[in-house]
Amino acid sequence: MSDDQSADNGSYVVVARRYRPRDFTQLVGQDHVARALQGAIETSRVGHAYLFTGARGVGKTSTARIFAKALNHPDGPTANPDNESDVAQAIDSGEDVDVIEIDGASNRGIDEIRSLRANVGVRPSRSRYKIYIIDEVHMLTGAAFNALLKTLEEPPEHVKFIFCTTDPEKIPITVLSRCQRFDFAPVESDKIVQRLREIVEAEDNTVEDEALELLARRAAGSMRDSQSLLEQVLSFSDGHLTADHVHTMLGTADDQRLHRLAEAMANRDASAALLQIDEAVAAGVDAGRLAEQMLGYFRDLMAVAVGCEASLMRYAAASMHGALGELASRWGLQTVLAIVGLVDETLVRIRHSVHARVLLEATVIQVCHLPDLQAISDLASAASGAGGKSAGEKKKRAAVASPAAKSVAAQPASEPSGSAPASVDEPAKMRVDSAATPSGGHLAVANSAAPAAVAGVPSGRVPPVASSSQAGVQPQAVSATDTGSAGSGAPSQSTAVAEKPAASADSTTSTDGYPQISGDEAKTSWTQVLQEMDPMTATLAKAAERVDSPEPGVLRLIFPGNSGLALSRCQMPEHKEEILRTLSRVTGRRATLQFEATAVKKVEPVAAAKPKNRNRMQRMREIQANPLVQSCVELLGAEIVRVDTPRG
Repeated sequence: MSDDQSADNGSYVVVARRYRPRDFTQLVGQDHVARALQGAIETSRVGHAYLFTGARGVGKTSTARIFAKALNHPDGPTANPDNESDVAQAIDSGEDVDVIEIDGASNRGIDEIRSLRANVGVRPSRSRYKIYIIDEVHMLTGAAFNALLKTLEEPPEHVKFIFCTTDPEKIPITVLSRCQRFDFAPVESDKIVQRLREIVEAEDNTVEDEALELLARRAAGSMRDSQSLLEQVLSFSDGHLTADHVHTMLGTADDQRLHRLAEAMANRDASAALLQIDEAVAAGVDAGRLAEQMLGYFRDLMAVAVGCEASLMRYAAASMHGALGELASRWGLQTVLAIVGLVDETLVRIRHSVHARVLLEATVIQVCHLPDLQAISDLASAASGAGGKSAGEKKKRAAVASPAAKSVAAQPASEPSGSAPASVDEPAKMRVDSAATPSGGHLAVANSAAPAAVAGVPSGRVPPVASSSQAGVQPQAVSATDTGSAGSGAPSQSTAVAEKPAASADSTTSTDGYPQISGDEAKTSWTQVLQEMDPMTATLAKAAERVDSPEPGVLRLIFPGNSGLALSRCQMPEHKEEILRTLSRVTGRRATLQFEATAVKKVEPVAAAKPKNRNRMQRMREIQANPLVQSCVELLGAEIVRVDTPRG
């Protein structure tokens, strides 16, 4: 391709037209389409209708022309047409009578399609096929598509249709099913750079590699856009194209300026960030364009944060991969994702505002004051995963917390670790230290004469230390508990060191080694449990007239016989689990729930009948005082609006 494609009168032809591909070998980035079309020609499997889809400037119309030249080659259909033939040159210039190019945007009505149908039956003038190339075919009206359907399905043997579109979703499925569809991919940046370098050399100019990379990234996969940008910058330069020329001509900021702006935001220095924006605007960078570049920069920062290589960076130079990795580690993925969302929202607002700079500066300041979202996410993950620790992790944590636990467990129950065994009759010297656990329980270590440590106690399941007056005995026992994995179902192992046996209803434990609720604890702590419970569940549980524990480890809620609604809702899994969680958190005890309803008391008839003609307000007060009505009003937020007299 050269200047021989210029018009005869010497007028200038733009780069995108002069260096347009003229055969399948010159197509850039669409090798799969070229091979498929060449194979169809060589095997005589050419269809009657083709649909080329893809973004703008990726070679759809150029491929359609090349395909038309291959089909109408004078020596028969060939995969490698001769560009010097009269037919090929006429098709390249758009003057061939047998290759009709139609703009679907301006010829979209049913009248134009009727005219096309009338001319379809006319045989080609000098070529083998009459080929219709309809660009932007999705712009045709529904009536035009309907008029084209029958002709498209069964055209004459001498007619071929090639449709090109950037929006295939707008084409009726009846048309799509009648075409062979080829999707054109965006052209890769390195291939665009290579093609632009060939054009610059053909134009007798020189260029920096960084400048070509900037143009390729700005084109976003469109070969035609990259060539248009190149021509714009060539007219600005003096024969040597540099990165500064590209930034100056396109009004964009260089990668280092963007990185300095990001560094200022990462340091939470809003003043320095606004200074970077001011310097960029003073250098000719448009504020809206700077916001677009920021979105691309943070896209690459997001890619680096998840571990992508430099080859997957689309907007920043590959040489900045290390700097972006360091910045991503400081910010964290969650914070970067939040910034991407903020910048995207700002771009939407900028498109509808004349104060682009103000909106950009406000966004930058907002980013400077963002909390550390990654740290918050890590804490949430750690909290949610604490209950699912493996047995090995728990044992390791227990060993670090209490190295003496193994020695206690290895000795007989009658011999505490340390020096000589203590006499049974000798009164034990006791020390009780308690420490609050994160979930509200307490951790106790007793018996100074035989020191031992409590290891592996799960948080939230250790009861408060009972005093001697509460338990009825002097605290003398020290237990070391090593719990297994929650999912293993293995019973916990415990070793007790005691000088005198101690028994109490409050110290009853279940088969898995955890303390169980008792009747006294259930009654004394129920008020506090209701206060710390979820408000909705607490409202339902308050309907219970009393609580008791018929046996250790069982909490029974007894509801009045007329509170069936509250009873049924308390038995729902979400409310039941909330009651158990709060009970365990407050008392440190484990329990199972039972629900019971008392018998409904029958109201004996009153000897003296009430007057029948009671006024409306009196009946309203009586109904409002009814416990069942009160429960409905409290639970559902209801309101009494009408009182109906019972029938019969």
